[in-house]
Amino acid sequence: MLNLIKNDPWLDPFKEAITGRHQHALDKIAELTHNGRETIAEFASGHLYFGLHRTTSGWTFREWAPNATRIYLVGTFNHWEEKEEYALQRLENGNWEINLPEGVIGHGDLYKLIVHWNGGRGERIPAWATRVVQDENTKIFSAQVWAPEKPFRFGNKKPFKPATDPLLIYECHIGMAQSAEKVGTYAEFRENILPRIVKAGYNCIQIMAIQEHPYYGSFGYHVSSFFAASSRFGTPDELKELIDAAHGLGVAVIMDIVHSHAVKNEVEGLGNFAGDPNQYFYPGGRREHPAWDSLLFDYGKNEVLHFLLSNCKYWLEEYHFDGFRFDGVTSMLYYSHGLGEAFMSYGDYFNGHQDDNAICYLTLANQVIHQVKPDAITVAEEVSGMPGLAVKFEDGGYGFDYRMAMNIPDYWIKIIKEKIDEDWKPSSMFWEVTNRRKDEKTISYAESHDQALVGDKTIIFRFINSDMYWHMQKGDENYVTHRGIALHKMVRLLTASTINGGYLNFMGNEFGHPEWIDFPREGNGWSYKYARRQWELVDNKKLTFHYMADFDADMLKTIKRVQSFQATPVQEIWHNDGDQILAYRRGDLIFVFNFNPVKSFTDYGFLVTAGTYQAVLNTDNTAYGGNGFSDDSLKHSTTPDPLYAGEKKEWLKLYIPARTAMVLVQLS
Repeated sequence: MLNLIKNDPWLDPFKEAITGRHQHALDKIAELTHNGRETIAEFASGHLYFGLHRTTSGWTFREWAPNATRIYLVGTFNHWEEKEEYALQRLENGNWEINLPEGVIGHGDLYKLIVHWNGGRGERIPAWATRVVQDENTKIFSAQVWAPEKPFRFGNKKPFKPATDPLLIYECHIGMAQSAEKVGTYAEFRENILPRIVKAGYNCIQIMAIQEHPYYGSFGYHVSSFFAASSRFGTPDELKELIDAAHGLGVAVIMDIVHSHAVKNEVEGLGNFAGDPNQYFYPGGRREHPAWDSLLFDYGKNEVLHFLLSNCKYWLEEYHFDGFRFDGVTSMLYYSHGLGEAFMSYGDYFNGHQDDNAICYLTLANQVIHQVKPDAITVAEEVSGMPGLAVKFEDGGYGFDYRMAMNIPDYWIKIIKEKIDEDWKPSSMFWEVTNRRKDEKTISYAESHDQALVGDKTIIFRFINSDMYWHMQKGDENYVTHRGIALHKMVRLLTASTINGGYLNFMGNEFGHPEWIDFPREGNGWSYKYARRQWELVDNKKLTFHYMADFDADMLKTIKRVQSFQATPVQEIWHNDGDQILAYRRGDLIFVFNFNPVKSFTDYGFLVTAGTYQAVLNTDNTAYGGNGFSDDSLKHSTTPDPLYAGEKKEWLKLYIPARTAMVLVQLS
């Protein structure tokens, strides 16, 4: 019996489905590897065959286009004309090829394909193109030859080990990372933002919108060229330089990879590559996503598996990425894409409404990634709670290292919107941030980019709203801003200190970045005003934003005090919903929260291991915008109680001001 089922007896009624999915993946691996004559990672090498490649005598270009009748390579080198000397030759299995002598094309040349099929023709960007650029004047996209005389060479190895350290992810977007109202670059991010991330204490960056996408405002989620790093941010070498610099600073780099869907575009994308709208995508009603205006890959086709699995390997090998956050996994798992489903019981995961082809693909993708780079990081963005997602393949799971704890931000939004402060219940909060499967690691977060988009609100904006425009200057704070800053720190501390895998923060939210994200579009006059990060706010010590950033950095330092913090048990000490008090232990740290908005407590007692304790972090510290009601220099010795002498427990009595949290370390 698979360990996934052994570890959770409630899955036993569904063992046939679980075993069937596992066997499906085993069978597909055997098929693709010719019964083990090669590894699945070796199979995933399409990028080394297809596309444009240098040879000893010139260049070779190949494309998979089974429905094509003729294909021409056109570009700046032949005045964009269809000429017979640039006609591709048909090979077996729908593949096409052309060999060009040295000197015909070179670095910087633009090119495309003219594809003919029965009844039509069209310009196409090659599916395996590794560099795609847009003309500033015409806005037309073309593939570009990228073969500089002195290509970038990586020099740094990644020292970060997620097995021993908590994964502290800084989710970021290259284009909107600068203060200026423009599209930022890889180079600017490396020079200006990477040092901020290191100083803040994060050990991993998760970069959004890397794969080329025609519309900037899609946030990178409508991908057109899957093997091309977005040229609007700079060159491939500049992205490599950024990744190498991060590695040199001990920071891992993962990318948002979008394999859940693709842009509909035909000229720039794969929508109708050779007159066959189903070359890469499901036929019929399953071809289009009903909510995303995009196309859905046919994961049942071996050629599509080859394309997507090779894409995973390509980013690891070519750019030295350390892994991936897979976007839209829920959409992939279910025929319904998870829309309109409640997922109330285990039966909802095994009722025949799941796409076994997509499940097989995700399982194979994790196999490829971890064969290519054993210490790679894979994270699933999945909201339904599908069991086994972050369980090892050999145990019956899909092989992800982590799954996003998407319940947590939803919970925070719900109570902020619907509950007055007096009704915040610590027992409910603690249950929500620790509610997860024991055999799966998660990435906890209070908010990500999703909560920062137009139509939603960040946590700080929900707390403070329009007062952010008028009362964020020191000395001019009002009750609303004081409350907002206090709760912003407490929500983050509770979320980050209860992780069982990692913690994530979206760029700028650590200091309470104001307003929302709104990319340039017709509705806002194509403005970049809300598609940037206002670092000058946190840098200005006359404003209160730096309080939240300083606390965030010290919070991460505190977490790092405990070795393998993410694997250390979270032990509840006490909760009282009437008082709105919560306390729990992690290693030698004790976390104490008072969510009561008006009541401070003197000599509030907890039974803890006998010893002496001292505060190492306090949200009420004046350095973080607090009132400074507690003296953190005091050492707190426990008081014995005859009733608990046999348990080696004594009373730790503390002064806990209203709406504050503190972390204490056991000194002896």
